[in-house]
Amino acid sequence: MYNKFTDFLKDKNKICIIQAENPDGDSLGAAISLDYLLEGYDVSLYCPVDIPKYLHYFADWSRVTNEFDWRADGYIIVDTAAEVLLSKLLEDTTIRNRLYSAPVFVLDHHESEDDLNFPHEAIIEDRPATCELIYRIAKEQNISINKEAAEAIFQGILSDTLGLTSASVTAETFEIAAELTKLGADVSVLEDRRREFMKKSARILDYKADLIKRVEYSLDGELATVHIPWDDIREYSDEYNPNVLILEELRLVEGVKVAVAVKTYPDGKVTGKIRCNSDAPIGEKIAGYFGGGGHPLAAGFRTYDTTYENVVADLVKIVPELITEAENES
Repeated sequence: MYNKFTDFLKDKNKICIIQAENPDGDSLGAAISLDYLLEGYDVSLYCPVDIPKYLHYFADWSRVTNEFDWRADGYIIVDTAAEVLLSKLLEDTTIRNRLYSAPVFVLDHHESEDDLNFPHEAIIEDRPATCELIYRIAKEQNISINKEAAEAIFQGILSDTLGLTSASVTAETFEIAAELTKLGADVSVLEDRRREFMKKSARILDYKADLIKRVEYSLDGELATVHIPWDDIREYSDEYNPNVLILEELRLVEGVKVAVAVKTYPDGKVTGKIRCNSDAPIGEKIAGYFGGGGHPLAAGFRTYDTTYENVVADLVKIVPELITEAENES
């Protein structure tokens, strides 16, 4: 099946790698690693939004631009097959028309349904990270993996698996980590680089204290939610992603099974980042209710024309049912 990818590359010279409008470590690692793996091709890296500063620990993050490559003769979308996560991109009718007319390939590791309504080929596998899928494709298709590509792949896997600790990690993931180490990716160096960029200013630490004070608990403490309004997004996001500041903290509160950070925007857009503990692996099901997707322990969604209060009301309604379903299935 992986030969579909190398077949797609035939007779092409310029390739544009596309990330969704919610770039994360896995999508960025996928884009950068493909830049290195596609040696001999003219590769551009595109994202409709700026790469957040907390991801600047990735070498070559600055290669990603907001300038769409109209002259590419092939486009590769990484880490999503959901149209809602490409809405900012597809709102531009000229870009949408280009994707309808040019060859497009999708690489994703999410189980959520592929609902892209323009012609495309895809390899979508349930794996801990898209970067793991890219590694498998490169190995099976005899694509050379240099040190830089190995580092980007390893960083993407570490990001989406919380440092190889998430429930999605398999024995094969550890085997791939070992192979990437042999190829020159030093996990201690990568972690030192990440920690350096995770440092916070005193201003951000003060803001984190404010976020913690805003946390709301429902369902006898099993659901923790926090509202991140537009004013916060505008003031702090360029320096540090509020979701990253608070979500893992919420998940570590005693009794919490599901943590959700909800951002609201002036155009009516509402986004949610979900983190679940292992006793409630329902993240992708919660996200699916709002039209999103992801994994049992980490997922997200985007919806419109609602409020934080309405999202919380929906969560209070659906989370107990989903937890009961998960318990019955286990």
